[in-house]
Amino acid sequence: MRISFDLDDTLICYQSYVPREWNRIPWVLRRWLPEPFRLGSVELIRALRERSWEVWVYTTSGRSPFLVSCWLWFYGIRVAGVINDAVYQEYLQRHRIHDYPSKNARWFGMDLHVDDSHGVWQEGQQYGFNVHVVSLTDTHWCQGVLAAADQMMAAANADS
Repeated sequence: MRISFDLDDTLICYQSYVPREWNRIPWVLRRWLPEPFRLGSVELIRALRERSWEVWVYTTSGRSPFLVSCWLWFYGIRVAGVINDAVYQEYLQRHRIHDYPSKNARWFGMDLHVDDSHGVWQEGQQYGFNVHVVSLTDTHWCQGVLAAADQMMAAANADS
């Protein structure tokens, strides 16, 4: 199964009240990879991979897929792919889609998308893709994501 994560205010949190992972980026590269990684993200993504989830990043930002992959690599995380705004816009043009949400995880084969936006959750309801919303103030956000992923996995196994 595939899961995607939003970046801003989901995996990347600039707010001082949100705990962060220890910065593993070598100081000479921090100019190009300055993003603060939300505490718990590394263990969460490892736990998902141990459960056979394929992990992706899905952001509406213009961040380079290569730089996002490099940033995650320094934390020991390998993602299957990165969907950014350019990838999404190219998909829309290729398929001649004119009425579209800000994101549609289903178009990219995602079974679950994790985001901080209730608007994306509403779009998921409208367009038929699963979204788990996380909050910046939720100190147990990782457990919530794992519970949602486990529930989806159990439902998929029950259907087969």
